[in-house]
Amino acid sequence: MNKIITVLVVLFSIQGVFANETPPPPSPPVPPGLPIDGGLVILFFLALVSGYYLSKKYISIKKGSL
Repeated sequence: MNKIITVLVVLFSIQGVFANETPPPPSPPVPPGLPIDGGLVILFFLALVSGYYLSKKYISIKKGSL
């Protein structure tokens, strides 16, 4: 029984080697998406504001615990 399974596995795996199919044509390149600098200035200013806010909050908590 084990030999029959081994022979079947070998025969089915060899089938792919002898298949004479041509590969599909390559897909066209993907069109470019959004530009990377679309909202970079706004993101920079939001980071500055949130950094200022968090640093002031941290300093006020630190002073209050002393």
